[in-house]
Amino acid sequence: METNAKMFWTGLSPDDAREALVNKDKSMRDKRMTLKEAVSKFVKNGDNVGIAGFVNVRQPVATCHEMVRQGFKDLTLSFQSAGLGPELLAGAMILNPNKFSIKRVELAYWGHEAFGLSPAWRYLAERGMIEIEDWSNYNMSARFKAGAMGLPFIPTRSPLGGDIKNCSRTKIINCPFTERPIGLLPASNPNVAIVHVQAADKFGNCIIRGTDCTCAEIAMASAHTIVTCEQLVSHELVTSNPKDIMIPFAAVDAVVEVPYGAYPGACRRHYWFDGDHTRKFLACIAPMCKGGAPDALQAYYDEYIYGVENFGEFLQKIGVNQLLAVKAAEAHHCERLA
Repeated sequence: METNAKMFWTGLSPDDAREALVNKDKSMRDKRMTLKEAVSKFVKNGDNVGIAGFVNVRQPVATCHEMVRQGFKDLTLSFQSAGLGPELLAGAMILNPNKFSIKRVELAYWGHEAFGLSPAWRYLAERGMIEIEDWSNYNMSARFKAGAMGLPFIPTRSPLGGDIKNCSRTKIINCPFTERPIGLLPASNPNVAIVHVQAADKFGNCIIRGTDCTCAEIAMASAHTIVTCEQLVSHELVTSNPKDIMIPFAAVDAVVEVPYGAYPGACRRHYWFDGDHTRKFLACIAPMCKGGAPDALQAYYDEYIYGVENFGEFLQKIGVNQLLAVKAAEAHHCERLA
């Protein structure tokens, strides 16, 4: 048996992805650049953007700030579970869709766990402003895995257990070996991945601590990858324990050192969640779902994103005391787990 869903590719087709990988410069070269340079060079209108991290852990917030400042149209966002990244991009669309717009999202979960579901997603979805393809965490991970492996699809039983097969491009076939139904998931090959990690060297070898999510697969499935890192460290340090390298240099196109680059989300071993700032941001969007004015949201973007040149200036507005507080909170959390 087979669904009637018509197959189409968002981002790169498997053939395009293989061609991009073959033609990609995979040399070990210095990839350091500013975030403004990286976003301008690798993100384009109409791109499929793979967002790494998990919910609000290691979200590429700094990169999303820069994307909002530069403005892009008709993006597809692909992620497993994410929060602050897509929320910031969607907030920009709510304010001015002529400057920044999202055409489609392919996802498992968009929300903020303890801080609630996404008000920006609710706003856009209820008004029919975006296309939505609903998957699960496992299925999106499998799709990125297929993309990273250079396969056009990956077989899995997962879609058979619920409604995912009815709201996605899943194909159901009879397995040629068992003659039982099996789901085939289309590979996800974004045009560009945006990833935040704890440490990287100048070539793009990345170390991830704590929850590693599907970041390696997203990076290796994408035509280009922009990495921001808490610390830019020496190549000798990164390679002193090769098993620590979660994302290899060949998958990375730009490396940008951005301390607190996932703030107000968390980055394990560096800082904990800033719940107050997260709630402040979400409170600017939530009233608009009920017809409220955009004044608070516009004021937030004017102060924290449009009103600054880079993420460093954003952090200056947050203040050193608050940044030290979330750093201390993470240290306390690590002590409790030890």
